[in-house]
Amino acid sequence: MKISIFGLGYVGAVSLGCLVREGHNVVGVDVDQAKLDLIGSGKTPVVEEGMVELMAEVARSGRVSVTCDVRRAIEQTEISLISVGTPSAPNGSQDQTAIIHLASDLGAAMRDKTDMHVFVFRSTLVPGTVEEILRPAIERTSGKKDGVDFHVCFQPEFLREGTSIRDYETPPYTIVGANAEAPVAKLRELFGYLPCEFHSTSIRAAEMVKYACNNFHALKITFANETARLCEALKVDPFEVMELVCKDRQLNISPAYLKPGFAFGGSCLTKDLRATMHLAKLRDVDLPVHGATAASNRVHIDHAIAKVVETGKRRVGMIGLSFKTGTDDLRESPLVMMAEHFLGKGLSLLVYDPEVHLSNLLGANRRFIEQHLPHIGSLLRQDIGAVIDDSDVLIVGLKDARTTESMRDHVRDRHTVIDLVGMPDRGSFRGDYRGLCW
Repeated sequence: MKISIFGLGYVGAVSLGCLVREGHNVVGVDVDQAKLDLIGSGKTPVVEEGMVELMAEVARSGRVSVTCDVRRAIEQTEISLISVGTPSAPNGSQDQTAIIHLASDLGAAMRDKTDMHVFVFRSTLVPGTVEEILRPAIERTSGKKDGVDFHVCFQPEFLREGTSIRDYETPPYTIVGANAEAPVAKLRELFGYLPCEFHSTSIRAAEMVKYACNNFHALKITFANETARLCEALKVDPFEVMELVCKDRQLNISPAYLKPGFAFGGSCLTKDLRATMHLAKLRDVDLPVHGATAASNRVHIDHAIAKVVETGKRRVGMIGLSFKTGTDDLRESPLVMMAEHFLGKGLSLLVYDPEVHLSNLLGANRRFIEQHLPHIGSLLRQDIGAVIDDSDVLIVGLKDARTTESMRDHVRDRHTVIDLVGMPDRGSFRGDYRGLCW
């Protein structure tokens, strides 16, 4: 292909070298003449393992040229990879000055071009930037239309400084956010040979996934370091502990607990988190991330409560009460906390949970419910249909086939449904459906 790369920092320079090596013709574009001179002479503009050899090879190939002329780069290529910097502004926001200015220049360069062109934004961008700011800028200065004369899409990169070439060759996956199949096909042709899965999604999801990944990496590093500080105080080897944590690939290093849903509860997570914080306090070890976990969990519960209050309806039906579908464990259940709040606010409340029977509750489980919902017996119903029929707003905290079928049979247009679990086939329900975060 004929490819232009805008921005020749780590991502742009490594991509240029690897694409030329793969046989493509590449035009490198940057406002920094020093970078252009280095690449033009077969030298690397960035300090990176393997780049000295790679750029020398690139120069010998004859398939690379460099320029600061945006119009020339667009005229000579069919696809543009855009990796200009988006640094932090003093207030923490993203400084998009350079990329917005470039988008206007790209549009101006497209004004007289008749061939279709694909713009692939790879800079880390706040979700909504491509569709709300960059695409309109290109359309405004080009007088052309996205999807007709050109395509915009977003492809997050996952290159780490120090291992960029290796990460380019073996990425975790390739993600393309686009509003049409044509740019997806173009990038599949360009990157589909890489030994990883190829995923297409919406532009906004592709923009957001880069933030989610980087924030998750930051969270993991901080979690490991906080755990190490506590281990030090307790005279435990932190490397031994975290090595064993990583051996669990069913729950720890896996998709488990990484799907959006409702708050955590139950006797294990909450109890052990409190015990961890107490241990840290006794030994003067500061664990900010661990300490914020319970508070963040409470915010999620409050978010669900607000969804119900916003409906303005006073007859509430709760489908589920235990902390997890298929169990009768009510200890630390966020659904119990919600029920407690509604009763305190004087709302009418009915509850259905097929696993919860007061006569079967024992020990700490029974003591917990007697303390938080002493009149639960008068609220429980054995028939889900009765709860639905006698309620105006329904809170769904169970995720099983029986619940889904009953909701489909009994929910009417007058009902507002607050889904806490992500019910399947939710588009088929009647009523005013509202997800917790979806």
